[in-house]
Amino acid sequence: MSIESLDIRFPGTPLDELERVFIDAFVRARGYDPRQLSVLPEAELEALLKDASIDASVRLAEIESRSHLVHEIHDHASPSR
Repeated sequence: MSIESLDIRFPGTPLDELERVFIDAFVRARGYDPRQLSVLPEAELEALLKDASIDASVRLAEIESRSHLVHEIHDHASPSR
């Protein structure tokens, strides 16, 4: 099993590829090769991917929050018409 073979994305969302990149980076930071996850015991794999998913979700939420803040700042900074 590898990250590429897992259906961990929601098709059609703008941030799906970024989510995959975050999960891949998390797995690599923990010292694993994402293409070699099939050698891990099931419990270890499940725990790793759960932690990676949580990390990716937090990062994506931060990006979305910043995006909303930027839009809000620009909306308030725009002159009224």
